[in-house]
Amino acid sequence: MTMSVKIMPNPAGPEVAVLAYDGLCTFEFGIAYEVFGLPRPEMGEGWYRYSVCGIEPGPLRAAGGLTVVADHGLEVLEKADLIVVPGWRSIDAPVPDGLTAALRAAHRRGARIMSLCSGVAVLAASGLLSGRRATTHWRYVGAIAARYPDIAFDAGVLYMDEGSILTAAGSAAGIDLCLHVVRGDFGAEAANSVARRLVLPPHREGGQAQFIHAPVPQAREGIRLGPLIEWMRERLDEEQPIGLLADKAGMSQRTFQRRFEKTTGLSVGEWLLKERLRHARELLEKQGAASLDDIAAASGFGTVATMRHHFRKRLGTSPGAYRKTFAGVA
Repeated sequence: MTMSVKIMPNPAGPEVAVLAYDGLCTFEFGIAYEVFGLPRPEMGEGWYRYSVCGIEPGPLRAAGGLTVVADHGLEVLEKADLIVVPGWRSIDAPVPDGLTAALRAAHRRGARIMSLCSGVAVLAASGLLSGRRATTHWRYVGAIAARYPDIAFDAGVLYMDEGSILTAAGSAAGIDLCLHVVRGDFGAEAANSVARRLVLPPHREGGQAQFIHAPVPQAREGIRLGPLIEWMRERLDEEQPIGLLADKAGMSQRTFQRRFEKTTGLSVGEWLLKERLRHARELLEKQGAASLDDIAAASGFGTVATMRHHFRKRLGTSPGAYRKTFAGVA
């Protein structure tokens, strides 16, 4: 498959600085390197420039028994275009004044600043999230929101883009946010290329809600809802009104909707939309000869216009463009 990649005209691409510190979260740090620091000659000139910024003298201890020696100190933040804060050493650990001052100065001159998982604690302590929306791992939202009531936390999303300030939810959501940044800087095809190198989808549907721990359903609920969910999945091309589903589950509509959401982490409508998008994507990838009308009908969207609307809204692309990019790719 031939793939063209949008390249920024400036031969010196955006400069990315990733923070390192004692107690470094190695997974989030690795995400930032993999997306922004790994050499990618297929992208041509103008790709990201990468450096590591130690916020304190090294060597620095990292999770997993590793030791990190950073090449630069806080001075690199004076020229960075994008600053990445990996997961902080603890959601309630103090943040050095020198770091918060450097981040505020970088933001004032126009740098973008991005946190991954508990790295949001650093942005919050710097005052950069005051009056803004943000996210972090769902386990931390309650604790940090209580300390910073002027920040509008959303525990249900994978990441939040507030322009110059970006925040990611749990650790793996950092990948979603990094790909989002690549998509904005270099275009969708470049982000798709990086995603494929990572063996990941370029978009993940849904948010953290599907991962938040919920009470285990009672045995009777599991018996009712398990087979019903499979029945729903096998009939995505059919109308599935709440009344019909509740009757099949032997529950009132209100009880059914409440227990379905506890079991799946999603409302009935959101679950159906997610499953229909998944099925439509599978058909687009595997059935190259099928018409868009047939795929829209088979996946339960009814019309191509409806399917196109949801692809644009949820995936940032059209069904035709998705097929062109992914059809025939193993």
